[in-house]
Amino acid sequence: MYGFGSKKQLLEDFASTTLTDFTVIVINGYLPSINLKQVIATIAEMLWDQAKSKRKCQPGTRSQLSQPFPSQSFDDIISFLKRQTSSHFTALRDAESQQCLAQVSCCPQVRVVASTDHVNAPLLWDKKTVHTQYRWSWYHVPTFAPYKVECVFYLLILASGGHAQTTKTALVVLQSLTPNAQSVFRVLAEYQLANEKEEGMPVSSLYTKCRERFLVSSQVTLNSHLTEFKDHDLVKIRKHSDGQDCLRIPLVSDALEKLLQELG
Repeated sequence: MYGFGSKKQLLEDFASTTLTDFTVIVINGYLPSINLKQVIATIAEMLWDQAKSKRKCQPGTRSQLSQPFPSQSFDDIISFLKRQTSSHFTALRDAESQQCLAQVSCCPQVRVVASTDHVNAPLLWDKKTVHTQYRWSWYHVPTFAPYKVECVFYLLILASGGHAQTTKTALVVLQSLTPNAQSVFRVLAEYQLANEKEEGMPVSSLYTKCRERFLVSSQVTLNSHLTEFKDHDLVKIRKHSDGQDCLRIPLVSDALEKLLQELG
């Protein structure tokens, strides 16, 4: 999808209304912090979990699928994906990332829905990439919507040199996320406000509370929300004194309370 205006909401609406029978992975390619290997590994982990679920339905079967995904090697992950018989993400800009993502798009279980806004974006692809790997279908969809969320990161650099987000900036980002993601953030924020002297909320505790409230169905789902929070600097992760990974929102209590009020 190309044309003037942000297509973030358009793509997310398409995913939430049309792709409800499929597993959807959303990658915000406009974020400089996006890690290509993380993207590929997330897709592999999703398919690995699906394969485990199918195997559990077959009595008397045992296999290595009962273990976590066995490798972080890019070649191993691509090989696994190609052996599978639907995931979606937006594209990253540099040529090396595009070559890797083009390989992933050839995997049987993967489909790509993406948007481009840079006038020179097509220069990243040669004929082979366009016609035999991605095999794009082009749609001109000028939404004329402001690039509100996409520009947040760059505005932060200009305004504050990369320091903790303001309440206003955090609100813009949160409003662009799904209601479930907002609810997960609220669980973390409420815990932080009630336990100001603690180092942060253990990831395991957040998972338990979110499961109890039916906000997430698995650790994978929670991890996808946390990745989004971390990419936008909404949440910081650190080691607790007892070795646990803990989460903390980089806002003072007054600002955090105001954020929750404005979020509604």
